[in-house]
Amino acid sequence: MKLLLDECIDRRLMREFVDYDIKTVPQMGWSGVKNGKLLTLAQKEFDVFITVDRNLSFEQNLLKFDIAIIVLQTRSNRLADLKLLVPNILAVLDTATKGKATLVSL
Repeated sequence: MKLLLDECIDRRLMREFVDYDIKTVPQMGWSGVKNGKLLTLAQKEFDVFITVDRNLSFEQNLLKFDIAIIVLQTRSNRLADLKLLVPNILAVLDTATKGKATLVSL
């Protein structure tokens, strides 16, 4: 399974997904690309897009994208807060549905 971390997520979170093929938006050269275009690019190469952007599902018609979106809900974007969500992220990865946002919180 191929995962893409949004640019607003600390790249060090990648270390927590050892059994997955994972990249960040900056690694792909997509920094600054807006959500609709980003999802269009991402769906060609990834299965799941992980973000903290809670407005994404309101700003985009997710049904038109062939990628699952996981939205992280934490107190902050700090690595320590994001790491707390990793077990919950791993629990939903296999059931995340393409074209829909799955909210992951504590």
